[in-house]
Amino acid sequence: MTENKTTVLNAEQTSQRIKRIAFEIYERNFTESEIILAGIVGEGYQLAIFLAAELAQIASFEVVLLQIQLDKHQPYAHPIDFGTDKEQMAGKVVIVIDDVLNTGRTLAYSLAPLLGVRIKKVQVAVMINRAHHSFPIAADYVGYNVSTTLNEHIQVLLTGPQLGVYLS
Repeated sequence: MTENKTTVLNAEQTSQRIKRIAFEIYERNFTESEIILAGIVGEGYQLAIFLAAELAQIASFEVVLLQIQLDKHQPYAHPIDFGTDKEQMAGKVVIVIDDVLNTGRTLAYSLAPLLGVRIKKVQVAVMINRAHHSFPIAADYVGYNVSTTLNEHIQVLLTGPQLGVYLS
């Protein structure tokens, strides 16, 4: 990485955290026949892909993978799209996944369309929890809790050669 970035989790540590989250998801949902992993566009969706692959190895339930399309900076400028009819989520466990939970704003916006659907349970999974929450959002599954200042930036890279979590 560049000299201005500090490694928080290297590739091996990141993979271990993803496996641990997958086991936690399985432990809390093992009685389900199907769960939905809804990853927020970008690294959140990539994390959902990794979790789906891990769950395929250990879980007996079916995993449905969805990508949540939203503009993180102007969430109401365009409709939030789950890539499926939201009624197909009715009666199921939906796990909304993002790379970093900072203020909780992105996750709060992504949860809003689900309020009109009778979902069995909504859970949240994140790779990094920074705990600068401005919205009442808490993650059920966290890869790593990190204390940072508001001026610091966390970058989760789940694609490319530099898999890991970095602080700048």
